[in-house]
Formats: sequence, structure tokens, C-alpha cells
Amino acid sequence: MSMKRISLRAGLVLGLGMALLPAAGTSILAPAAVAQSAPASAVSAPVQTLYAALDKAQNSSASFAERSQIVGAAVDQAYDLDAVLKASIGLRYQSLAAEDKQKLLSAFRDFTIARYVSSFKPGSGARFTVKPAIENSPVGDNKIVNTYIGSDDSMPGTPVSYIMHNDASGWRITDVLLGESRISQAAAQRSDFSSTLTSGGVPGLINVLERKVKTFSKD
Repeated sequence: MSMKRISLRAGLVLGLGMALLPAAGTSILAPAAVAQSAPASAVSAPVQTLYAALDKAQNSSASFAERSQIVGAAVDQAYDLDAVLKASIGLRYQSLAAEDKQKLLSAFRDFTIARYVSSFKPGSGARFTVKPAIENSPVGDNKIVNTYIGSDDSMPGTPVSYIMHNDASGWRITDVLLGESRISQAAAQRSDFSSTLTSGGVPGLINVLERKVKTFSKD
């Protein structure tokens, strides 16, 4: 296995914020039936938008801040970050004050964007493949878009799937699943965020996210 492939694999794990093995409480979704109703192009459009931005960023010589603007616009369009944050915090989210939720959402957005920009640096050489078939999720009316992220010497690459839901803004991402086992990003983050919230409350979690952004931006 080449060093480039190892580097890309590590970047995926770190960039998507997942462990290689499920933590306690991590949900793993089994493959679902291929969806027959919603147009595949509409469901997968947010993922295509995200990948186009990541590809543009990794092929850019712009600064971290400028690449963050490229990726940030795609994240805002592709993700329901409020839903992702809610799932990443769990039941405790309901008891948070509205002001705390808004502050957390802002910090979580910056963290999400910086993590992507750091993972797909200029010259990363990531190759993005979106499978045309859309799956029905076992949860509600959600759908699953299956993709691979690889490199020239490791195609098709690491399986990365996206849980999509449809609201007034259209189809958007609410979770990311890594590998054949489909390890949930939201569940992995919930394990990390819970201990921080217990020890430091909302200010503590915001501080952790802000420190991670600073670390990601040192490229």
C-alpha cells in the first residue's frame, strides 16, 4: 500500500471525525433497499455540490481562509447542520437555551468547514465517486447516497455514505457513514461531545471546537 493511500485514508478518518471501530452507542445502518420514488439526481445533488467544492479546494493554491469560503458555501447548501448538531449532542440538546444552541451551531459550522479544508489540502489528489443508485434508509423517509473517496492508486477508495432528508430547503445531509460497516459520524461525535458538555458545559464545547479550528487551519 502506498504512502499516498495511507495518507488519504487517514485524512478521511480524521476529516470526517470517525473512529475505525464503533464506540458505545454508535449506530450502524445495514444496507437498505434501493429507493424507487425520489429522483436520484435530486437526492444526490447536495453530495455532488459538496464534492465539487472539495475538489476545487484541493486543486486551489488559495489560502486556508479562501478555501474555507469555497467549502463553506457548499456545506451550507449540502448539510442540515442544525440536525447534525442535534444528533451529535443527543437528548441534552433539547434542554439547551436557544442562545446556546445558536452559539454552538456557529462554532460547529466553523469546525465542520475547517475539518474538510484541512483534510482535502491542495495536492491531496482525492477522487470522488457518487453511485447512481439511491437507497431507502431504514429510518423514516430518509435516503442514502453511497459514494467512494479514493486516489489514483486506490480506486474506488473508502466507502462514504450520506443520510439525506427532505425538508422545505430540499434534500440535505444529516449524517455521514464511513466504511462498509457504515459507522455514524453523529454517533461518534456524540460520544466525544458528551464528556466535554458534562465537564465544561456549552462554553467548554465551543472552546474545544474553536481550538480544533485553529489546529486545522495551520496548513
